[in-house]
Amino acid sequence: QHHVVGMLCCRRDWLPLKSIAVEVSVQGHVATVSSTLQYENQEQSPLEAIFVFPLPGEAAVCRFSAKIGQTEVVAEVQEKQKAQEQYDDALSSGQQAFLLEESDESPDVFKLSVGSLPPGEKASVSLDYVTELAVQADDGLRLCLPAVLNPRYQPQDSGSGGSAQVSSVPAGSVPYSLSLSAHVSSPHPISRVESNCPLDPLNYLNTEKTQATVSLAAGHQFDRDVELLLYYQDTHQPTAIVEAAQASAKPGSLMGDPVVMLSLYPEFPKDVMSSMTSHGEFLFVVDRSGSMECPMHLGSGSLDRISSARETLLLLLKSLPMGCYFNIIGFGSSYESFFPKSVEYSQKTMDEALQMVKEMRADLGGTEILQPLKHIYSQPCLPDQPRQLFLFTDGEVGNTKEVLDLVKTNAGSHRCFSFGIGEGASTALISGVAKQARGHAQFITGQDRMQPKVMQSLRFALQPAVVDISVKWNVPKEVSVTLLSPPIRVIFQGQRALLYAQLTGEVRTLPSTGSVTVKYSLAKQPVENQLSFSLKPAEDTGMTVHRLGARTLIQSLEVEEREQDGEKEGAKEKVIELSVQSGVSSAFTAFIAVHKGDGEALQGQLLRRHVPTPNFDSPAPTSKPVRDPLLQLISLQKASGSWVLEAALAEVLVKTEEEVSKPKPAQVDQEVWATVLALVWLYGFKMEAQEEWQFLAMKAVSWIQAQKGSYMASVSECVQAGNTLLGCQVQKDTLGL
Repeated sequence: QHHVVGMLCCRRDWLPLKSIAVEVSVQGHVATVSSTLQYENQEQSPLEAIFVFPLPGEAAVCRFSAKIGQTEVVAEVQEKQKAQEQYDDALSSGQQAFLLEESDESPDVFKLSVGSLPPGEKASVSLDYVTELAVQADDGLRLCLPAVLNPRYQPQDSGSGGSAQVSSVPAGSVPYSLSLSAHVSSPHPISRVESNCPLDPLNYLNTEKTQATVSLAAGHQFDRDVELLLYYQDTHQPTAIVEAAQASAKPGSLMGDPVVMLSLYPEFPKDVMSSMTSHGEFLFVVDRSGSMECPMHLGSGSLDRISSARETLLLLLKSLPMGCYFNIIGFGSSYESFFPKSVEYSQKTMDEALQMVKEMRADLGGTEILQPLKHIYSQPCLPDQPRQLFLFTDGEVGNTKEVLDLVKTNAGSHRCFSFGIGEGASTALISGVAKQARGHAQFITGQDRMQPKVMQSLRFALQPAVVDISVKWNVPKEVSVTLLSPPIRVIFQGQRALLYAQLTGEVRTLPSTGSVTVKYSLAKQPVENQLSFSLKPAEDTGMTVHRLGARTLIQSLEVEEREQDGEKEGAKEKVIELSVQSGVSSAFTAFIAVHKGDGEALQGQLLRRHVPTPNFDSPAPTSKPVRDPLLQLISLQKASGSWVLEAALAEVLVKTEEEVSKPKPAQVDQEVWATVLALVWLYGFKMEAQEEWQFLAMKAVSWIQAQKGSYMASVSECVQAGNTLLGCQVQKDTLGL
């Protein structure tokens, strides 16, 4: 395999893939993505091209076709082994064939085999998938086209014969180009579209601004993930979209009935969001495998991943509430805990942990996530301290399914917040563990800073969430509603949940509306919403909702099949039947297309070429980054939330020790003065990073308020004196004092 990659890099003209064109159609919170890949055989003999590529873990492949010369063949979904045999038979009899299959280890990796291209022949392959768009912290919806597939780490004794082979070349030397255009339509007006790559201007198609097109500026090299961020007005309003049945399908089957998609996006009142818990057992589980030495991104001045994780742990340790418990576990081929079991958070334990964080290196070999998790789950939970797991990894494991099943078994005892670091972290792993354990997943790619995303998840862990969710469908008695989605257990502030349901019965002849009542509780308060929807579905929307509903049901059945470990027949057969009927990919099926040309039986050996995908594993730059004053200030804060008047604090404020202590109002305690100065500096100079320091600032304010004495009068004086000293104009109210 390495030999092939070497050849490809030296003789780039051998490579059969020439270009990728992508068309995206977005409807509200979901999208269909259509890609066309152009291949050309520039060699003297027939060729088989193998292309292994990533897709979002939640995506459902729903159409696959191939065109050779002027003839197009549309693939059909078949049971995987049958499809593989048909592909091999076609190749050996001299026909052309195309096989698209999901990798056995991870549902976000696909392998495309383009078989028996004669010398000089061109072929184009079209692939469609549907996916839900993830909601970002600023209410944007994110669509990501992954370009990068890091080689997956396969545990030694996992018995599988190695992962799907991946050829990779250094990013920046990928020899094919990408064009992309998107059509966006939404029930609410589209405010703007942003991207990490240059875009042509947004083009509105109507005066209501509910439809628009946008495209990637020309000349993009597919050397990194392409990210589109969509922003709608009134994005928090719940919506229900009913999609008409497929005319050719049998009524009563999933594709032959209308399907409704319900989006829930609860509002969180201000007063609820200001209440913070001071309880919890916080377990920070950090990947220390060798790949964590890679840089966060390819730009200049990039930290390596492990350094970024160290900085993030500093922030987390400073932001924890007094009264909670915590521990830090590093893992690679083996795992190490900072403390034998979770310890109470105090100045002493915080200092000890910070010292160990400083010495933490990416020195534990491969990525074995299963053992540390088993160790954590074997420890009893602490009374009145809900367990919150924070998992940091660059996500290159081969036994994703085993890990997800273990997390699911223990889902009742904890919540899990996961962080995928760097390009190529497995979406199936990162999103999967969070989904199974009622948590939240974040991805840190490109120039993203890890800290704001991690602090957002800490907020989810510390603040109330929507729980006890019930959904009641109110439809005419002739219609039955079958849920395709598993029940929703939790929604955090800023999160959205999508539910799919099949409507069976005489929908066409009945009263045209139904409604749904959603009840839940937030901070122990009951909330109720009612939403009406039309049973007469909108015009043809391309089956996106049906396919996502099928994908959701397939994923639930696949988990069920793994739990039964193949003992009970049924789940696998159901998956295959549903996959074939809906045309949606699954772990047990594959897409196969055979072009019955006038080929002759194959003489001699068929050349095999692995098409490279870009890969970001290159050594970190050695230049030492300058110490950030914000991090310096944070590292000086005490566990209780206060700062002490000392030389190091003066240095961050760019003053001498004397300049800092002189303006202190006479009756004020030195520690209160130092803490007010730190807050004034944060609000005066570091507002752009407020997400990162909001909790430790809240802690500082609580600490000041707990100090007895002529508190209010002197605090106003302190804030004024602090503003004068530092040259700011921060109001006392802004600080929350």
